[in-house]
Amino acid sequence: MPEFWVSSGHHLTRRAEGRGLLVTDEMLLAYLARPELVPPPEACEAERALHARLMQAPRSAVADRELAAIADADARDNWRVMLAFRERLLAARTVEAAYLDLVRRGANGTPPLFLQQLVHLILRNALEGCEDPYVLRAAELFFRPQRLSVVDGAALLADAEVIEAHEAARARSPLVAMLGQEPVAELDVLDDSNAWTYWSRSDAFTMALNIGGNPRSREGLARAIEVWIRHLLTIEVAVEPLARIEDRDWRWFVGLDSEATQIGNALWRGETVAPEAFERVLALFSLRFKDASQVEPRVAGHPVYLILAATADRMVRMKPQNLVVGLPVLVSVPA
Repeated sequence: MPEFWVSSGHHLTRRAEGRGLLVTDEMLLAYLARPELVPPPEACEAERALHARLMQAPRSAVADRELAAIADADARDNWRVMLAFRERLLAARTVEAAYLDLVRRGANGTPPLFLQQLVHLILRNALEGCEDPYVLRAAELFFRPQRLSVVDGAALLADAEVIEAHEAARARSPLVAMLGQEPVAELDVLDDSNAWTYWSRSDAFTMALNIGGNPRSREGLARAIEVWIRHLLTIEVAVEPLARIEDRDWRWFVGLDSEATQIGNALWRGETVAPEAFERVLALFSLRFKDASQVEPRVAGHPVYLILAATADRMVRMKPQNLVVGLPVLVSVPA
């Protein structure tokens, strides 16, 4: 089985009984090694001492007076955020349980980047053994913002950070900029002929996804959604891509991002939705629960519709927590 997503840090954890991942010292040390927490040369002695002590014992308690002794206000704030996040992790049985607690009870100042990292790690665990590059590439939407480009009529999604790097390089090269091509044109678009190369560059995030024109891309996202729900909620669902929603008696929907939620809410209220908003809808899905007893009675037997959309500035920022807190479920068990 080829390796993938080493950058998730899954090698720094180990499996608990069941499906979850344990919070290990190695995982905590990786956070302590972040540039925001490594004391710079001008850091005070109190900050240096705190960092050195936690690098030796990452679970040790930190007194308020230790934080108050740090001279730099920004550094104090960074440490408070990190230590609060650490406590949420340590209080949970697994990484998955910590994530569920954060999205259900409130992140309380946890940086979005930390939540994205947890999603990356949890999906790497959940997708262990997956051999379909379309599923893995589509799953990148859960934790990597995407930039939408339309090339020859095809809606392509590319990693936003990668596109930004390409744009910065173009700015330094007037000749390249004169060509006027979309930066995504410089990337390989995942298809059956190059899917085998995904494994060697899964951590580079340099393959574009044809979300509009290649059915396997939407199928891949559907399978990733099924895995996510099964892993976190222990609920079996079947997700299928749709060309359109023709159900006049739709009972429930989940927006997979903020833009899709706004569009869905407007439709739900019977409001007029601008044509350009509809044009930003990239994918529709139906989700059906395999066990009707796990669903609110008014939704049982009816599909839940899922909507994915891009913003007006062509960004796709998926919110996988919506699939945790937004489904009409009665029972869910943490991983």
